[in-house]
Amino acid sequence: MAVWGALFLLAVAGTTVYADPSELAFPEEARGGARIVSGWEAQEGQFPHQLNIRNVNPAGGVTSCGATIIHSEWALTAAHCTATRVTIVVRAGAVNLTRPAFIFETTKYYNHPLYIEALQSIVQPNDIGLIEFGRSIEFNDFVKPIRIQRSSASNTNYGGTRAIASGWGRTWTNGNSPENLNWVYLSIVTNLQCSVAFGGSWIIQDSTICAGGYNVTSQSTCQGDSGGPLTIIDDDGGLTQVGVTSFVSGSGCHTDFPAGFIRPGFYHAWFTQVTGINFDWEWSNTTQPPANVTTTQLPPNITTTELPPNVTTTVLPPNITTTELPPNVTTTVFPPNITTTELPPNVTTTVFPPNITTTELPPNVTTTVLPPNITTTQPPSNVTTTTAAPDSSESSESSESSDSSDSSSSSSSSSSSSSSSSSSSSSSSSSSSSSSSSSSSSSSSSSSSSSSSSSSSSSSESSD
Repeated sequence: MAVWGALFLLAVAGTTVYADPSELAFPEEARGGARIVSGWEAQEGQFPHQLNIRNVNPAGGVTSCGATIIHSEWALTAAHCTATRVTIVVRAGAVNLTRPAFIFETTKYYNHPLYIEALQSIVQPNDIGLIEFGRSIEFNDFVKPIRIQRSSASNTNYGGTRAIASGWGRTWTNGNSPENLNWVYLSIVTNLQCSVAFGGSWIIQDSTICAGGYNVTSQSTCQGDSGGPLTIIDDDGGLTQVGVTSFVSGSGCHTDFPAGFIRPGFYHAWFTQVTGINFDWEWSNTTQPPANVTTTQLPPNITTTELPPNVTTTVLPPNITTTELPPNVTTTVFPPNITTTELPPNVTTTVFPPNITTTELPPNVTTTVLPPNITTTQPPSNVTTTTAAPDSSESSESSESSDSSDSSSSSSSSSSSSSSSSSSSSSSSSSSSSSSSSSSSSSSSSSSSSSSSSSSSSSSESSD
């Protein structure tokens, strides 16, 4: 073979040529300029794993390829899309390229070591590469990873299996390039059929998988869809990527030649070496195929996505346990304020009852000095004890004087008794009212007057 990529389509019998010799070509370089041919427009969220990448070479030229999300920080594509490129613009979560969920730029890509970048313009085996985002993208209904073919299924014969290819491109040769994502059904052919179709080319290896039209011979994947996915519904009912778009026949896209893809199941060891992530998976031989879903690359995505850290470090449990609401309730000041209010003490310790009970008005009334002063007057005694009588020279006068004195004493005594009685009466009445005191005083005065009168009488008699 003079140059890599030259193929002759030979008959199964080995002698008849089905078509003129044609070169293998990358989809973006195939004649006619078609992309997804005889396909349908995708719906939002139908292919959340699909990426569009724009690759800029050192000369400033731009090519467009497809890729798939296999991790929150990694994508899978064809090596010839990123070889010798200086920067890559990634669009994720897009059906329409003008409205992606994410758009960012990266310069980090890794092509398989057996792929020769210096021969990037020639179709080669091992046409597979990884793109590192340099950031973590958040998954949602429109942005999700896809699991890739497991290593144990890398040699599986998928002949006759219906597959899906997707990408952005023209829907027919020389047609306008739509901005919306398109997809098409393809039918996988065996590697033997693919090798025969391309004249036994050495490009068709065990790591290659081929697919042609499903129910229309013109169904194909073409220009601009390199690096995009070939997917199937696997035995467990889950979606699996079994191919990375690599090459087509140089005779055109809307032909009955199959397109060539790279099986990712052959490269798990290299994926892990580059990323540190094990994308391989297996399912058990039980009656529960969904177990396979849990062993896809989703577990690696879960372990490296930020969701588990966010869940384990959520502040909700700490906030609930350390919420200050119970302390605030137990330490509210309202019960203490109610129990320590000074209103009850002020009521019980009012000074009004003590002032009423200790008023000095009754003591002042009962301790008046007026009655004692009246009762203890001694004028009658002084009168009765005069010694003027003994000076008289006549005994009869002395005798009369004596009788008169006795009479005066009696009268005085009677006055004293009356006075005492009045005093006593005064004392008893004083406790009830002031007017009684006045009456007692008047009575005492009367008694005193009587005594004075008696004394006068005695003096008169003595004088006589």
